[in-house]
Amino acid sequence: MKPRIPHDCWVFACDGGRALVMRNAGDAERLNFITMDSIVNLEPPTRMLGSDREGRIYQSVGSARSKVEQTDWHEQAEERFVANVAGRLSALVRDEDIKNLVLVAPPRVLGQLRGQLGAQARSVTSAELAKDLVKFEVADIEKYFSS
Repeated sequence: MKPRIPHDCWVFACDGGRALVMRNAGDAERLNFITMDSIVNLEPPTRMLGSDREGRIYQSVGSARSKVEQTDWHEQAEERFVANVAGRLSALVRDEDIKNLVLVAPPRVLGQLRGQLGAQARSVTSAELAKDLVKFEVADIEKYFSS
């Protein structure tokens, strides 16, 4: 079920690389989202960060060897990004005196956000939606919530 977005409710849409902060200047029936902030993670993909071949471990007895899994730099960059935007969102809730907040993110990112948000931001969060809407235009996000 889609959450109701009342007047002056803030909507925070995020994935592992982008975040969009919007405020509803309309009412619950006629949404009018105004973009307050847009944040983009500029980390290059893993293939550009890591080595081109995984390392090998040789066993101390015999000639057996094993492949060492390459570090997922992209996943680490996503975790840093989510922690950064959660801190910024917590500060925004405090500074702008936000009373109503809706979080929209894919399930994994939503779980990370829950753990990173400050107590005040968690207390004003009225709804969470496990969906990736950050790649859509603001008008399409409005249509999604109003239909």
